[in-house]
Amino acid sequence: MPEPAPIIGTSPIRKEGLAKVTGRAQYVDDITLPGMWYGATVRSTIARGRITSITFDPEIDWSQFAIVTAADIPGQNTIVHLTTDHPCLAAEFINHPAEPILLLAHPDKAVLHAAVEAVHITYEELPGVFTIEDSEAGAAEDESKIIWRHDPVTDPKHNAAPNTFKTFHMRSSDDPAAHDAALAAAFAAADFIVEGEYRTGAQEQLYIENNGVIAEAFLAPDGSLESVTVSGSMQCPYYLVHALELVFSLPADKCRVIQTETGGAFGGKEDFPSVIGSHAALLAMKSGHPVKICYDRAEDLIATTKRHPSRTRHRTAVSRDGKLLAGEIEVVIDGGAYVTLSPVVLSRATIHAPGPYRWPHLTVRAKAMATNVAPHGAFRGFGAPQSLFALERHMV
Repeated sequence: MPEPAPIIGTSPIRKEGLAKVTGRAQYVDDITLPGMWYGATVRSTIARGRITSITFDPEIDWSQFAIVTAADIPGQNTIVHLTTDHPCLAAEFINHPAEPILLLAHPDKAVLHAAVEAVHITYEELPGVFTIEDSEAGAAEDESKIIWRHDPVTDPKHNAAPNTFKTFHMRSSDDPAAHDAALAAAFAAADFIVEGEYRTGAQEQLYIENNGVIAEAFLAPDGSLESVTVSGSMQCPYYLVHALELVFSLPADKCRVIQTETGGAFGGKEDFPSVIGSHAALLAMKSGHPVKICYDRAEDLIATTKRHPSRTRHRTAVSRDGKLLAGEIEVVIDGGAYVTLSPVVLSRATIHAPGPYRWPHLTVRAKAMATNVAPHGAFRGFGAPQSLFALERHMV
């Protein structure tokens, strides 16, 4: 037997490398199935409000299209991430610009743009909540600015206040009273108290390949839905399996998900494929054909999840010789319209907020707030870059 080749210090050949460099790799937009149709999304043009009417321009022959609304969903009208507050399709209320309202499919992709423009939606518009401060103030002072929840989370620890998705409190002692007393004493004894506020904005993953999927729906002999299959560009196939289970009221073994070659993601294809995958599968069920949905760059930018914007406030007690005596840190992230993965992002932001420094006494309070922008979600670092940026700017 030949001696095994050394592993340490070598560059193993990537399993998919040859197919990629020779151009044989098949990304989702390279794949065509027999009889395949193409899907498109009709989206809201306001940030917050109530749908009052939907009309279809009579110049379009709508009999040629498959049309899906919330009423066509056979299971729950929800996209499950950590909670079920995120509607698959808006049935009445709108919570962010470009929120999906209905879906269209047609065998000719070229006609879809005009069809989307020919769907006319009217609204009763409500004031939008667009910043962390607006969300905090609106919940406290103005009930009209409490953001509508599709399915409110009942856990009081998870939804402690209006517009609040999640809160954490981390401290350096298990004894709250002793901790508070020691923290106050450290600040009283400090030679200097340094305060600062630091912000980060939303950040687009900008993967090279936009979000895209192909869905198939399979019927039993009696005409009932038997199973669905979704292939697409994604990071977490089982997230989509769980979403399909709820949307179609099917067991997991009837929801098949296949990850195609994925042209970049960086977190942006972790949670959002549950949305676009469910949409394509609904169109496949309604049309009786495989349906492909591939966003163009503009739609991908406006409708998909981004890195959470943040606001971090530091108050630090310091001795004359430069030693840290105590710290109070407040981390707030903007979760957007729905929870998605905000609790996990917030937990990482909280845990990393103190950084690598020794804090004799420390408290970190953190919360994720709702706003009327597209939901924010996964991005590399999962909250740590936001709180660590603030910490290192504060230390400078």
